[in-house]
Amino acid sequence: MTTSPQRAGKAPAWTSYGIDVVRGALIGTAETVPGVSGGTVALVTKVYDTAITSAGHLISGVVRTVSDLPRGKGMGRASEEFRSVAWRTIIPLLAGMFAALLIMASLMEVWVEEHPVQTRALFFGMVLASLWVPYSMSRKAPAKDSLGGRSPWTWKDGLVALVTAVVVYVLVSLPPGDLEATAPVIILSAAVAICALVLPGLSGSFLLLTIGLYQPTLSAVNDRDLAYLGLFALGAVIGLGSIVKVLQWLLEHRKRITLVVLTGLMAGSLRALWPWQTEERGLLAPGDHLGMALTLGVVGFGVVVAVMVVEARMTRKQETTPAA
Repeated sequence: MTTSPQRAGKAPAWTSYGIDVVRGALIGTAETVPGVSGGTVALVTKVYDTAITSAGHLISGVVRTVSDLPRGKGMGRASEEFRSVAWRTIIPLLAGMFAALLIMASLMEVWVEEHPVQTRALFFGMVLASLWVPYSMSRKAPAKDSLGGRSPWTWKDGLVALVTAVVVYVLVSLPPGDLEATAPVIILSAAVAICALVLPGLSGSFLLLTIGLYQPTLSAVNDRDLAYLGLFALGAVIGLGSIVKVLQWLLEHRKRITLVVLTGLMAGSLRALWPWQTEERGLLAPGDHLGMALTLGVVGFGVVVAVMVVEARMTRKQETTPAA
């Protein structure tokens, strides 16, 4: 994973803030599309580790504040956690993400409804190309019996990825549900959906669609339904608190196998993005809008490859440029 200037402790250029706002906007946009994971976009744009680690420190800081202050222990431990958050990255990232969610919710609601084949084709190509990111990162992460450096997948790695892909494939094959948007349902659904946000390959929007709350949630965002959004935010906080610390530990102590699993997650999720499906998510042979679907699939694939090539060149340039 590339370490940007702000993550290395140096003052970032203003362009770095702008880039992180764009990254956040891409993540927010992805979360409005059923089948596309914001975590996948975070991986591709190289902010996944930073986001998960910072979220973990933020949660720890809040927990220590709540536990230490009433007992008169002050803010020492909490402040240490808060200082470990990469605020220079996280604040512009969140700004871009929430702005995109507000702007794209109404646009995606129409686009997904009126052009489902074209929408899925575009993102199928993007996610397919994105598989290279966790795969290549996992090969750079040392295996248990390795002294470090690049290490190709073993048959065990391949088996873990395959089993994960099959499980996700089955999960995203489930037909859409239709639950009533009661307070407990909204909170539980938000907790599940926000967990999907931080897991590349699982789409929060897709899980909401499976539960039957995708349309109500988009409508709540568009209509500024504060009661619904408040319950959803509560569920999101509960979900984040339950999974982020686990992911933070896994990325710090079991990075290779975690990335292998994430590769399988993304591969299995491609089932949800097959362009031709019935309303009950049954797969169909290529049919309507074939030419446009192929074109958009290639465009989506090419855009992600171009981003990865540019990022790789920038990384090599930074590594070969002498420090000032």
